[in-house]
Amino acid sequence: MKKIIMVMAACAISAQAQEAAPGDRAAELAKKLANPVAALISVPLQYNYDEYGGANDGASKSVLNVQPVVPLSISENWNLIIRTIVPIVDQQDFSLAEMNKTGLGDVVQSFFFSPKAPVGGWILAAGPVGLYPTATEDVLGGEQWGAGPTALALTQRGPWTVGALVNHIWSVDGEDDRADVSTTLLQPFASYIVQKTKTTFGLNTESTYDWEGEAWAVPVNATIAQMFKIGPQIMQLTLGARYWAESPDNGPEDWGVRAQLTFLFPK
Repeated sequence: MKKIIMVMAACAISAQAQEAAPGDRAAELAKKLANPVAALISVPLQYNYDEYGGANDGASKSVLNVQPVVPLSISENWNLIIRTIVPIVDQQDFSLAEMNKTGLGDVVQSFFFSPKAPVGGWILAAGPVGLYPTATEDVLGGEQWGAGPTALALTQRGPWTVGALVNHIWSVDGEDDRADVSTTLLQPFASYIVQKTKTTFGLNTESTYDWEGEAWAVPVNATIAQMFKIGPQIMQLTLGARYWAESPDNGPEDWGVRAQLTFLFPK
């Protein structure tokens, strides 16, 4: 009888472990998604909608950013994380008719070299970033090739992820009649994962300073994200609002909307 009880207990513990595994895996995936340089293949489809003010009062801009993230193991201790942003832009109701265009914008691609193990509790990454003049319409891009450095640092403690991503892009070649590029991106971020539901609350800014135009653009994004699964495909849906704390003259103002669907491809 004692042996039977021990076998039944072992089976019960095994069943509990199997039931807990999917939840543990979901928690780990949610944690990796909060890390922009995690070793996780993902394809976020990020939609942003903003309305303009000033001379462009009543105009709107919709941007669908296709943002594949591809991690590559390049040695025993290092990963290379390739993050690409491909913007599809739709501009409507601008006062200048030539501004009302739809098409592809300029692509930005970052290459992060990152140690596989945290350094002193911090996840670190750095490398080059490139700007490619892929815009299909003049008003949707700068017609400039650009390059510069990018870096990231973050820490994950319990349900919290806190960090910052920065880069700077200078134009290195392009059309002589178009403005040079010299832009700094400052992106501090924080997120909190509810362990029971795997819901992620996030807050960040994607502040850019245009050194040529001497102007700030500071959207503040507050989001809530939920992981789910349809068949074998794991996904995360993110919804949020963005407040323009600062923007260039005649640029976006007040509130905007963000929605994102991320497809995950864990190993």
